[in-house]
Amino acid sequence: AGPGSYTVGTMSERFDCHYCRDPLQGKKYVQKEGRHCCVKCFEKFCANTCTECKKPIGADSKELHFKNRYWHDNCFRCFKCYTSLVNEPFMLRENNKVWCSNCTAAEDAPRCKGCFKPIIAGDQNVEYKKMVWHKDCFTCSQCKQVIGSGSFFPKGDDFYCVSCHELKFAKTCAKCKNPITSGGLTYQEQPWHSECFICSNCKKQLGGKRFTAVEDQFYCVECYKECVAKKCAGCKNPITAGFGRGTSVVNYEDESWHDYCFKCTKCARGLANKRFVCHNGKIYCAECPKRL
Repeated sequence: AGPGSYTVGTMSERFDCHYCRDPLQGKKYVQKEGRHCCVKCFEKFCANTCTECKKPIGADSKELHFKNRYWHDNCFRCFKCYTSLVNEPFMLRENNKVWCSNCTAAEDAPRCKGCFKPIIAGDQNVEYKKMVWHKDCFTCSQCKQVIGSGSFFPKGDDFYCVSCHELKFAKTCAKCKNPITSGGLTYQEQPWHSECFICSNCKKQLGGKRFTAVEDQFYCVECYKECVAKKCAGCKNPITAGFGRGTSVVNYEDESWHDYCFKCTKCARGLANKRFVCHNGKIYCAECPKRL
């Protein structure tokens, strides 16, 4: 901004005002564009209008101008903080308002999604999907604690710290009832921690291994054979339905057989799903007891 382009003086010889023709001798006058006029006519016909207060800038006032706009020196203040901008850097913005450099930077800065205040250079901030927060404004939607630059989980318009996300959204282990934060497995549509889905006898993890369930207990193949499975009355080995050969079991009174072990004691004919005779604790086909 620069000073006005007119001079003010006192006339010492006979001279009249260009506008009202009053004599200017001994009076204060203004010379502008080769014309002399009294102070009153200057303000009425020649003075520039202040861009800020819309009043004439009189001959006794200091005038500042910029890009064909004019201000009283005491009107040339930042629109936002009212700091005088005489001899200070400024920006002319919309509606002919002047702003200081600090307020311009703050106005043009991105706004924090938390407090809606500007994030200026040097502020620590968090950015996510074209949104930005002051670091201390980026908080958990559940516990309201500052997440800052820590790990978080977005859910719609909300953000959760790791602990709150686990409590609110993570699946719960069918055994220990604690959240499953990573890994885990599913059995019969229920989630389990891998370390909770174990053999009831040897405690080894069963994830990805063959096992069998007995009354809500789980057993690996070895422990099931050793501790749980019935012994075949024929071969005396464990009956492990589902583990390899012999998925069918024959039960009679208090004893059990592999289907391939249930055969006639005399002729070795297989008797699974056939008529048989029990004599002296042994199994025979329908024909062999007649030959004894």
